[in-house]
Amino acid sequence: FVAVAKVGDVPDPGSQLVEVGARLLVLVHAAGRFYALDDVCTHDGGPLSDGPISDGAIVCPRHGAKFDLSSGEPLSMPATQPTMVHAVRVEGETVLVKLADQ
Repeated sequence: FVAVAKVGDVPDPGSQLVEVGARLLVLVHAAGRFYALDDVCTHDGGPLSDGPISDGAIVCPRHGAKFDLSSGEPLSMPATQPTMVHAVRVEGETVLVKLADQ
């Protein structure tokens, strides 16, 4: 796990672009929980970190595809493939992320 932010850095609801190694992730704080997803819309590669958070999902600002914060599964077209989600834990005031494929 790698420290990526302080709890107070990300409003609830809100998101922040973070870097883990060479990977860009969107760190989302919603309904008291933190989530980490690849900062990539699987429809056209758009930055999810620029999109709004709504009802347990993040919305791609380019074409409106929605992704479930917990699973990364697409909830609406035009996306049909999930984006990768990563493990998150909070220790004290520090938010840590572990890449799913490491």
